[in-house]
Amino acid sequence: MDDVYFLAQGDQMSQSVGHVISVSGSDVSGILESSDPGTAPSNVIQIGALVRLPTAVSNVFGIINGMRVENASTDRSSAQRKIVDVQLLGEILNNDPDGPEPVFERGVSIHPGLDCEIYGATRAELELVYARPRASNVRIGTIHQDRTLPAFIMTDDLLGKHFAVLGTTGSGKSCAVALILRSILEEHPNGHVILLDPHNEYSHGFGDMAETINPGNLQLPYWLLNFEEIASVIVSQESESADVETEILKGAILEAKKKYLEGESDTDFVTVDTPTPYRMGELIRLIEAGMGTLDKAENSAPYMRLKSRIDGLTADKRLAFMFSGLFLRDNLVDILSQILRIPVSNKPITIIDISGVPAEIIDVVVSVLCHMIFDFAIWSDRSKAPPVLLVCEEAHRYIPQDGAAGFSPTKKAISRIAREGRKYGVSLCLVSQRPSELATSILSQCNTLFALRMSNERDHMYVRNALPDSALGLLNALPALRSQEAVVVGEGVAVPMRLRFSDLDPDHRPRSGTATFSLAWQNDSEFEGFVAETVERWRKQLR
Repeated sequence: MDDVYFLAQGDQMSQSVGHVISVSGSDVSGILESSDPGTAPSNVIQIGALVRLPTAVSNVFGIINGMRVENASTDRSSAQRKIVDVQLLGEILNNDPDGPEPVFERGVSIHPGLDCEIYGATRAELELVYARPRASNVRIGTIHQDRTLPAFIMTDDLLGKHFAVLGTTGSGKSCAVALILRSILEEHPNGHVILLDPHNEYSHGFGDMAETINPGNLQLPYWLLNFEEIASVIVSQESESADVETEILKGAILEAKKKYLEGESDTDFVTVDTPTPYRMGELIRLIEAGMGTLDKAENSAPYMRLKSRIDGLTADKRLAFMFSGLFLRDNLVDILSQILRIPVSNKPITIIDISGVPAEIIDVVVSVLCHMIFDFAIWSDRSKAPPVLLVCEEAHRYIPQDGAAGFSPTKKAISRIAREGRKYGVSLCLVSQRPSELATSILSQCNTLFALRMSNERDHMYVRNALPDSALGLLNALPALRSQEAVVVGEGVAVPMRLRFSDLDPDHRPRSGTATFSLAWQNDSEFEGFVAETVERWRKQLR
């Protein structure tokens, strides 16, 4: 009776492959009725295949996530029971043939009963389950069960509720990120995406679509740093007088900011964290003045350390983007406009290449960028402010699971976006090849996960613990996924699915490919002056 509707769609009747023997929540087990797999469609009794289980009021659909043999014996002619395990996904309610088109819905209102027939899903049924969502969406690939059927993500649910792309090196993670972002931005050319690129991979893949910022054109003046960030740079953290240095620096920065604004009628709003310019020369003068009031010379050590550290920072040409002392101007509006792409000017994504930022300050740079993006959103008129997506590559470097590791201000800034960002139109995308090293509290805020191949057992178990029960069956396939394949679960897709990402044009791929040793080592290097050229670039920090 339940097959009448499907036949009416002009699709061939699906074939029964077994019947239900156990139902427990969303888990169903069944017995295959034929010992000869050739009597059933080849795609029906494979891991990941979709099956249909009819009830009195609906057709319930699930994914095969396990197969086993009971009473196994070397004698195949002996009595054996072939069991399949099915994870239920959702249902299509029985419709009047003259009524509206049927719609697949996640969740099950009535579970299949014992002895219920199990059918292999037909192509028409696959089309219904994986139909294009009615909400705003983009295509990113094809479904695993039928490579001719497209796979879609729902734009608003994906971006509005944070997401993560996780997978081991070589699984196609960087290409997946580029494909997802390009697919969205091609449909929404006035987007606002900021991508933190620690390996200079992505600028190649986005071309003229991106505003690329690197240490050569980055403007991130020291006065933008909040006090925790500037103190981590200037104060001698291992020194016994670190607490004293911190207090001296705090008072001097506050006075320097008020000095810069002394011509204004109101400076009561100024705090040590207010993003207001101040002159580094004035800061040094205030430190020297404080040192001059001391009764004993031996108490001057904290002041001398601060002054020496500031002199070293301002003299380091690698840090010119932050500590250049040539001139001072309040260019916060220009900085925010460039990074946030307001206006977009045909470049909806800002790629911040931090690969050339000195290691000792890279965490501070990331922290400043993250807190600046979030603070701007908080103080914006929400009726005018455009939503922003922040993409963190190598996210485990900034928000590690180990509470003692990482840079505290960076962890705080990203944690705050994860917890509160959606209220203010700031969304987060975490990208990592080591998900087990990511802070659980932050990953748990990501409502959509793209899980690519993971062979590491720790990573696999970590992702399993982060996903809903309805997706656990799909995750069994993670170690066996091929490059360019992923399991996608969460709010960003209409139904959990295994998919293959679309092919990226070579010009749109990130520059992340492994060196081709077999070709490069066929001939001796004959690049005249290559080593000398590299040394020159190294010394002058030219990329």
